[in-house]
Amino acid sequence: MNKIRVKKQLSLLALSMFRKDFFGIYHGSISAKLESNLFVINTRDTIFDSFDEKSMIELYYRKDYRWNEASIDAEIHQHIYKQITEAKFITFSMPPFTTAYSLHCNVIIPKDYFGYKELGNIQIHDPKSFEGWYDRAATEIPYYFLSNNTDIMVIKGYGVYAYNRDLHLLAKRLAILEKSCRLLLLNSSISQLDLDF
Repeated sequence: MNKIRVKKQLSLLALSMFRKDFFGIYHGSISAKLESNLFVINTRDTIFDSFDEKSMIELYYRKDYRWNEASIDAEIHQHIYKQITEAKFITFSMPPFTTAYSLHCNVIIPKDYFGYKELGNIQIHDPKSFEGWYDRAATEIPYYFLSNNTDIMVIKGYGVYAYNRDLHLLAKRLAILEKSCRLLLLNSSISQLDLDF
């Protein structure tokens, strides 16, 4: 895998996701598997609106001093890569409409054409308690992916973990999910107005 090309692709996608409000200034993570035991991920202090090669760090699965500079999500990404061979790219984001929708529902049932055709129904995972979530997340997230045979995990009030073999397909699926949740929220708002046309 061409490391320079992959890092440039990650940089472009991260900026795009920041502009769509999927990442906060310091909030979120994105990574790519480079070799069988090596991946690149954003650093702990990454500012996503100026994401470049300096914002990334290469990590071997075996922890060393570099892990101290890596994103807080690095261990979760590592566990996903180790357990799911199809995972070549991973992201954690907090798309606002998807996250807002997750607060009130247990399943996302897209009513728009693209959401219905591309995603189908998506269960929303309830972490039960945010206390100790990061202690559990590294094992709970890969387990969820494997046991539900899915590449997208919407976590109630927390955000979305997703992986894919193709970076563009990953971005497309996240964008469709966010648009579907936006339409569902808009539809419920209109329904509550009880307008008579």
